[in-house]
Amino acid sequence: MSVQPGWYVDPADTDTRRYWDGEGWLGAPIPVDATPPDGPPPVEPPPAPVTPTAPVAVGTSGPATVVPGGPPQQGPPPGYGPPPGYGPQPGPGPGWGPAAGPPGWGPQGSPPGWAPPGGQPGWAPPPGHPGVPVRPPEPRPHGLVLAGYGRRFVARLIDFGLVFALNIVANGWFVWRLAQEWAPYWQEVFRRAARSETSTEDLPLPGPQAESLLLVILLVAAALWLAYEVPAMAANGQTVGKRLMRIRAVPIAADQPLGMGRSLSRWSTLGLPTLLWYCAGIGLVLQLVDALSPLFDHPLRQALHDKRAQTVVVEVPHDPTPSNDRNQPSGDTP
Repeated sequence: MSVQPGWYVDPADTDTRRYWDGEGWLGAPIPVDATPPDGPPPVEPPPAPVTPTAPVAVGTSGPATVVPGGPPQQGPPPGYGPPPGYGPQPGPGPGWGPAAGPPGWGPQGSPPGWAPPGGQPGWAPPPGHPGVPVRPPEPRPHGLVLAGYGRRFVARLIDFGLVFALNIVANGWFVWRLAQEWAPYWQEVFRRAARSETSTEDLPLPGPQAESLLLVILLVAAALWLAYEVPAMAANGQTVGKRLMRIRAVPIAADQPLGMGRSLSRWSTLGLPTLLWYCAGIGLVLQLVDALSPLFDHPLRQALHDKRAQTVVVEVPHDPTPSNDRNQPSGDTP
């Protein structure tokens, strides 16, 4: 996702604001507290051309020479000329030249393979150098730093651990009953494997109640996850894991709470595929793709559920004092 054109706070000088046209900065900066125009800055007029001053001939007689922008210049009086003997100095006599050196002497060359030293490893011309593409600045939604993938991954692991603990309490009996339904099947499989038997005929398959138990387990797991995450994200954009890792989710449009609608839309993209675990694990594959998607999204590092809800995950600053950027109108930063 590219940064849309508009007036943004200049990362190099946070006291100013500049216009970003989608590929680079355009025009001169303005103070950060000034009201920017509706569109791009006006094109600056080119500088006025400088009229060269006409040279004044020396040693000639004639009428006064008029120089544009100045008083008329008077030429020399009639009959004036250089004194006798005046002229360029003669050069050296015939045969003159630099003194000869010893046999074999001459300008010293460089050793074979020598070349001027280059810059330091990794050196590159400064931004704006001809031929060097300018990398756009990293977006800072609402003046906040984008959360790294490491923090987001650890926060998700913490949340999964807490939801798993809730499932042990709520789903424990259903999981035990499902294990009882499959126990005869696996006991027979292990017995035949111990005897090196490869036949799969007459295996005791579980009854129809096993499918119902699996569906109930998945429904309870999805409901627990929804009850754990959606209300907390709607209130302040943080679950327990995100609070411990000092990150939170905010809307791209404005720094405000997500609300129930946006929070539910964000969770459903990642949480509802839990019900598809019943279908050969398709739901698990979809969730893994969603979890890895921020690694391949630039520049906002959005997961698929972030894109659907139009949210972005940012770091929570350690300083509780709000920055000046918080006072900007909603949607004022990329």
